[in-house]
Amino acid sequence: MVRVEEIVFGPPAGADVAVRFSGPDPVILRQLADDATRIFEKAGTITNPRTDWRQREILVEPIVDESRMRIAGATRSAIADTIRYGTSGLRVGELREDDTVIPIHLRLPESDRDGVDRLLDLSVWSDGGGSYVPMANLAERFEPRLVEALIHRRNRERTITALGGARGDLTADEAFRSVRTQIEALPLPDDYSMEWGGEYESAKDAQASLGKQLPLGFLVMLTISILMFNKVRQPLILWLVVPMSVTGMVLGLLFTGLPFTFTALLGFLSLSGMLMKNAIVLVEEIDLQRADGVADYEAVMNGSVSRLRPVVLAAGTTIFGMVPLLPAAFFASMAVTIMGGLAFASVLTLVAVPVLFALLFRIRPPKRESEPTGPQTDLASV
Repeated sequence: MVRVEEIVFGPPAGADVAVRFSGPDPVILRQLADDATRIFEKAGTITNPRTDWRQREILVEPIVDESRMRIAGATRSAIADTIRYGTSGLRVGELREDDTVIPIHLRLPESDRDGVDRLLDLSVWSDGGGSYVPMANLAERFEPRLVEALIHRRNRERTITALGGARGDLTADEAFRSVRTQIEALPLPDDYSMEWGGEYESAKDAQASLGKQLPLGFLVMLTISILMFNKVRQPLILWLVVPMSVTGMVLGLLFTGLPFTFTALLGFLSLSGMLMKNAIVLVEEIDLQRADGVADYEAVMNGSVSRLRPVVLAAGTTIFGMVPLLPAAFFASMAVTIMGGLAFASVLTLVAVPVLFALLFRIRPPKRESEPTGPQTDLASV
């Protein structure tokens, strides 16, 4: 079996799309897996559909007469060795060449292995009689049948997996969603179960593991931001800016055609810290000017203008620092996520932070004094 696959970056998931069926009967499991592979083939989005049980083998089963076998003094193991000698070969030794071990098999010439019935012409060694006994005296006939060559178990239960790869122009998630509804609609007998594996399971496990740590991380960040200002409204402004990075991130991934991978998720989490840093610089400058006695409206305007250069330069250095990662297949999605989200959100930060600051602190522009609109008469002269 020859299969060509693209190199996987990161932990291997086994296959892009995989569905597992578990139950007691191998025949029913094979039927369920065959139904799944037919759905894969019909969808056209799955390449190289297959099962992990592979193909069945032909087993030659002798129908042995127990009474005759006991009278002759032969054993089942001796009969099995004779059958191996007449079919696949009986291992009788090994040859060593340096570090290489070459097995030595003994079997009939190919011209004498032309049918199962020829096995009746062989002789079986009898330990009790100390001589060879004809196979025809011990076995009535031979029945060939198909058996499973490899049976996998999961949680001590027989499990077969139908799996395949995603088409070249599709992501693993797109290929998975193209067959999910049809696979889940397959009727399952009692005592049988179905579950998804492959990239879907790997992504779900990774996100679940990451989700357990995210609340603690965000709680620490929230605590630090509150302790930094010793107030509530300023940290609220910082956290309102973070969702703005989603727009830039989505635009960047859509423009480049890259999927939102696990590394992109890590880039998005790190992006929230970068945006908060830029917002902190801007909010702190506004607070400092207000503390120096500058009017609130003027403090917002002057602080936004004075912090324009630091925010732009800090975002620019990070964006250009991600450029070397773009050719890397494993880090490309993370780089695009950071570049697109930071570029778009930095521009919004310069606009949104002053606006949010003015809204939360109820800052309004000062009213202009009314100017005379027509000629005035000097009453004193009159």
